[in-house]
Amino acid sequence: MRTRAESPAGPFEATSSGTLLDALHDPSVLASLHESAWDRLLRVYRRNKLLPALAAAVEEAGLTAGIPEKAQEHLLAARREAEQHARMIRWEVNRIRRALRDVGVEIVLLKGAAYVLAGLPPGRGRLVQDLDVLVPKERLPEVERALLAAGWEWADDDSYDQHYYRAWMHELPPLRHHLRDTVLDVHHTILPETGRLRPDPRKLFGEARAIEEAGFKVLAPVDMVLHAAAHMLGDETLGGALRDLIDLDALLRHFAATEPGFWERLAPRARELDLARPLFYALRSCRRLLGAEIPAAVDSALDEVGKPPWPVAGVMDALVNRCLLARTSERGGPDLTVAGWILYVRAHWLRMPTRLLVPHLIRKALRRVLREEDEPPR
Repeated sequence: MRTRAESPAGPFEATSSGTLLDALHDPSVLASLHESAWDRLLRVYRRNKLLPALAAAVEEAGLTAGIPEKAQEHLLAARREAEQHARMIRWEVNRIRRALRDVGVEIVLLKGAAYVLAGLPPGRGRLVQDLDVLVPKERLPEVERALLAAGWEWADDDSYDQHYYRAWMHELPPLRHHLRDTVLDVHHTILPETGRLRPDPRKLFGEARAIEEAGFKVLAPVDMVLHAAAHMLGDETLGGALRDLIDLDALLRHFAATEPGFWERLAPRARELDLARPLFYALRSCRRLLGAEIPAAVDSALDEVGKPPWPVAGVMDALVNRCLLARTSERGGPDLTVAGWILYVRAHWLRMPTRLLVPHLIRKALRRVLREEDEPPR
């Protein structure tokens, strides 16, 4: 899908003929790596929680026997870790179904759990830290009571955090199971209600698709892509943005090949759900950094409804390049910190109005300072 001339010039070059961003799509670029390059490559992939995905790609390409023995050991360990995560996900989904069986609520799996259980490419070698589900807002009280009765507890019962989630966000405060220590996020929409972008959750439920696990659904293909696009640069932390970008690229390639009318539906649906701007940035990043092939008609449609005013797009390109490609480096300079901080503030600005955002950030900063003061010296 991408020629070498189109490859991004990033701060990490595994060899002259391959970069970290190539490896998941074309594992053959790894065949000639020497051990020192493998050492750097493994560290960067592990840092981005992509090592199991790399292991799966290498195995599927039949390249395992040709790589250094030490690298094989790391990839095998990563593969087993991902298999354990997949078992955990399926078991937790089973427990959620059991806890909510008498509630009779529609449940849509989101993000990693959806990718794994729906058998989608981003689920390959997936490491899932928590489970995300979407339920109708009017059913939240019943769902909350049932989960608490089944052994989930609040991960943090701080009164301010409880108010923050319940009054302003798009989910209940995070829940943690008292025995298994797994975290569950129960959403009632996909973006904060105080945010500038407000997709209608009823439309998401209206097109959600059932999967084999009885009682569960996943978002429709176009909605799944739009959800991934909305979170790539819209979350409070950009630590997972590179993995989000790679997930999004994998979804685009998969649905373009398997879903008739996928590209024709994408831009109109983005406009319908108020997500045209995030999709514009996401597709632009996928093309520039991963060589994604986006139809010209999609570009034209998004230029009309999602393109930001000049020169915002160019500034965002530079910021995204610095932050995402910094994730492929073992070190970064002060300019990367500045770019990350700007995108961090932008993400918060999208999530909350200024009258709420400023006090919230001040409170977070004070809590961080007090926490550091309370920590014992090392």
